[in-house]
Amino acid sequence: MNHFEIREIPGKGRAMIATKGLAAGEVIFEEEPFVSSQFSWNTTNGYAACDHCMRPLETVQENVRRLASDPHVEVPLPQYDPTTAWAAQFTQSERCEVRYCSEDCLMEAQKRYHRVCCLGQFRLDGTHPINRLIGTWKKVHYPPETGTILLIVRLMALYQQSGAKKPEFLEQLQSFQPLIVNRALLEKIYHKMLGENFEKQMTQLYRAFCKAFEHEAFDVFTTPDAFKTLMVIMGTHSQGIATSVLAQWVNKVTDLPLPDAERAQLDTVIDNLYTKMGEFLNNEGSGLYLLQSKINHSCVPNACSTFLYSNDIVVLKALSPILEGEEICISYLDDCQLERSRHSRHKVLRENHFFVCQCPKCRAQASDPDVASDEEDDDEMDDYHH
Repeated sequence: MNHFEIREIPGKGRAMIATKGLAAGEVIFEEEPFVSSQFSWNTTNGYAACDHCMRPLETVQENVRRLASDPHVEVPLPQYDPTTAWAAQFTQSERCEVRYCSEDCLMEAQKRYHRVCCLGQFRLDGTHPINRLIGTWKKVHYPPETGTILLIVRLMALYQQSGAKKPEFLEQLQSFQPLIVNRALLEKIYHKMLGENFEKQMTQLYRAFCKAFEHEAFDVFTTPDAFKTLMVIMGTHSQGIATSVLAQWVNKVTDLPLPDAERAQLDTVIDNLYTKMGEFLNNEGSGLYLLQSKINHSCVPNACSTFLYSNDIVVLKALSPILEGEEICISYLDDCQLERSRHSRHKVLRENHFFVCQCPKCRAQASDPDVASDEEDDDEMDDYHH
């Protein structure tokens, strides 16, 4: 039984409200995505993950050696490699050789969407219309990625495989659509995803999309307005997902009761591994979540979204006690951004989430000057260059 409800709040829109008191650390809900997918460039660059749930398919040693470009790196304590428990279950589609972490994931993918979007022998054929669509996306959306056209590909397959439940599917999809979308907001969303030349690139994507889904069964989605709606949903509601076999291994070995000397040695090994591996460590993708997408932002969040199982299941936990009737909020900003000035927080939120925050912290700092500190300016330039 859920201990929250979704309500409309005048002047704010949808919000998640607690229907009973929640303790700090309490799990509020766990949710599988409506749809999810690994990022296109992440896949191209060799990040091996289950095609359905994004669980890593590499051992920690394989992962480290690939990212460090060093076949001789040794990772200690291999008995704590989280992949070991799963490796015997790894499987793949006989038709297209797409890989999965288990027979369960393979069967779930087949049941929900894979029968329609499976490319079979054409999986690596760049001339296939779906691969052309993915290729067009990759030409206009480079790392660091914030979304993937594969979400829309899978939405089309979900729709087609939903059979008699198509009206239910459309109702759920409609629930992601923002209540008010004007031209200025559309342009901001497209600019965020596609950059300066977004009008030309939207035209290219739309043409490739129509070619990939030219069957009359998809006519409801292949009008210009319908395609723009799909892009807006992806641009405003997709939740980033990151899974990492190295992070899981680090969590396990960090909790070991080791003598001080061994602990210091292990910490040095871990630091050296991260130094060798560079910046982009995770299997990364995005998903649409029916519940999680209804949670508003606060700069003083009382809950957080985590991925405890190293797959695409999101777990919402209370960060502090939440009273009955109180709104449940998460932060759309990372920990470093939350510590910045009100001006800097608002800048990030406007550019990436298209709203002005009116949380208690922002209201309390309303009289602060609308300038960023020199340190924050340096951080923002670092973010830009990365």
